[in-house]
Amino acid sequence: MGLLFVIWIALFDKYSFIDRLQLRSKINQLENEQKYYREKIEEDKRKKEELLGNRDNLEKFAREQYLMKRENEDIFIIVKE
Repeated sequence: MGLLFVIWIALFDKYSFIDRLQLRSKINQLENEQKYYREKIEEDKRKKEELLGNRDNLEKFAREQYLMKRENEDIFIIVKE
């Protein structure tokens, strides 16, 4: 009878070992994602400070990302394939 109880608790109960392992795996996955996004936020903050701290960097960013140009300039886009 005791063995049946242990098997029931281990496999079929609401808080079974299988469910606990799955939840632990999910927690680890979410912690890794949290770490990644925190690092990404710090990197983006650093880039923002770099852009807003220097007008030349801001102009370079606008030219490269948004293809902005001065009035008397022509832009040629070269695509590498």
